[in-house]
Amino acid sequence: MPAVPSNAVPQPGRTDPSVIRNFCIIAHIDHGKSTLADRMLQLTGVVDERSARAQYLDRMDIERERGITIKSQAVRMPWRVGADNERGAAPGDYVLNMIDTPGHVDFTYEVSRSLEACEAAILLVDAAQGIEAQTLANLYLAMGADLHIIPVLNKIDLPSANPEKYAAELAGLVGCEPEDVLRVSAKTGLGVEELLDHVVAQTPPPVGRADAPARALIFDSVYDTYRGVVTYVRVVDGRLNHRDRIKMMSTNATHEMLEIGVISPEQVKAGELGVGEVGYLITGVKDVRQSRVGDTVTTQHGGATEMLGGYKHPNPMVYAGLYPIDGDQFGDLREALEKLQLNDAALTYEPETSGALGFGFRCGFLGLLHMEITRDRLEREFGLDLISTAPNVVYDVVMEDGTAHVVTNPSEFPEGKINEVREPVVRATILSPSDYIGTIMELCQTKRGALQGMDYLSEDRVEMRYVLPMGEIVFDFFDQLKSRTKGYASLDYERDGDQAADLVKVDILLQGEPVDAFSAIVHKDAAYGYGVMMAGKLKELIPRQQFEVPIQAAIGARVIARENIRAIRKDVLAKCYGGDISRKRKLLEKQKEGKKRMKMVGRVEVPQEAFVAALSTGGGGTEKAGKK
Repeated sequence: MPAVPSNAVPQPGRTDPSVIRNFCIIAHIDHGKSTLADRMLQLTGVVDERSARAQYLDRMDIERERGITIKSQAVRMPWRVGADNERGAAPGDYVLNMIDTPGHVDFTYEVSRSLEACEAAILLVDAAQGIEAQTLANLYLAMGADLHIIPVLNKIDLPSANPEKYAAELAGLVGCEPEDVLRVSAKTGLGVEELLDHVVAQTPPPVGRADAPARALIFDSVYDTYRGVVTYVRVVDGRLNHRDRIKMMSTNATHEMLEIGVISPEQVKAGELGVGEVGYLITGVKDVRQSRVGDTVTTQHGGATEMLGGYKHPNPMVYAGLYPIDGDQFGDLREALEKLQLNDAALTYEPETSGALGFGFRCGFLGLLHMEITRDRLEREFGLDLISTAPNVVYDVVMEDGTAHVVTNPSEFPEGKINEVREPVVRATILSPSDYIGTIMELCQTKRGALQGMDYLSEDRVEMRYVLPMGEIVFDFFDQLKSRTKGYASLDYERDGDQAADLVKVDILLQGEPVDAFSAIVHKDAAYGYGVMMAGKLKELIPRQQFEVPIQAAIGARVIARENIRAIRKDVLAKCYGGDISRKRKLLEKQKEGKKRMKMVGRVEVPQEAFVAALSTGGGGTEKAGKK
């Protein structure tokens, strides 16, 4: 391991931009991003052997449990290039700012923000698995951001690795020669030093005007209980000093800077940050709305007048209601969502009420895994007990009289004569071994998909492009795809407009009263199946009452499925030891009258456990989707 003399490390704020290299690592899940980041941290000496641990930059418990990266993490590393290197980098001391990014499709917004803070991207591909759909999606994002792409094959030490085959695939995508694709093993450290030298040689240094008014782009923020909002920035022009008063250009809010510094990988104080540097700011502000991702930071006096280009904000793909089990926690849930939104800018929410569940929030997510991770974080980090309703997408409904409605929740679905319902569709890319083409086509057809095209990446790997309704893929599409292809297929999707569809609202009625939490908007052909499934589920979950309870699934006034929960009968004949039959009949008639009266005035109480079980989306499904 090369020793890095502390006196040779360029200090923050006084660093010549020509020795700074900003890059990120993009890859599919399980292709070794976090392991490669670990090796880089060890090789550059910023993490000593004593405090080193696997997946060092994955700070959250959920990330470590599931083995997936959820949050991008920035880290500053010193690197000395020797005189005898073969990569063409000039000898000397350099500063590397690396951002480790998530690999799952639901966290693409994290990746897109990280790309804005970099000049190059390491495209990491598993030498035993090859290119996956999400790798392609992130590669196109990086190309769109005009970054220099460094293709790298990882896990070359595995017995099943096939570096020659996948190097040729990668070279064809990036537009280089197969021998230019670097080969490393992040686990053993083989080839990582050469990769860092290559990053120095190939990554263009940051460009900015040191004498211009200060401008820095906020690419992330976190909330610290003791220090308030911690803002992560990339300085584009000028310099920020820890004694400056700063201004957020979108809100014109001004703050006094209490601390400025770099992440290496823990926070290290600095006097200032110059052109091209990545670091953090602390102003002591507790209001989480003051520090927005994509905003431009400048100085209050003599500051810039023109903002930097922010980020294109993503549209939520999936909506679900989040309700506290204890109604008193509504205020805590609002506060928790505000703090979480600071850390996860792709999350959207607005208040809503439900007759069955009380007060809660309608939240927008980028996908099912994003929804599940958000709920997990709210419960763990803020100590809340939550019920989430079944996920659904946004529909546009046009009535016969020409009025239009935007429906984010089945309870908003309008009554009356409907002219047209439009549903969102996605453009899906599926990469799979060619053996499974038939079973994938069958699956997509059952989900109302339309094949747009098919290309062979190599003799035995095929890329299939489908247009699919968003509502069909948010539940179990990915699970079914994995089980039909023995885990080999990978999926990536992006929003692609909307289309007219024959959709209906299915209501679930208990004793003739609709329960809004169980309503769903489904395709007409799937309505009967949904009604039978929910009625059967609720029959198992709702406890028996003193009277018979009918559970009905209905479209408008037409009932399409029914189950009965039988009444608990008290044995009123127990005290009759013989005697005339008319005496027994009289007691039974009296009981019958009582049951009828109870049915008229009695209300069915649905226990919270029944809501949780009936509305659960099958946690295992999205957990597997985490390995997408």
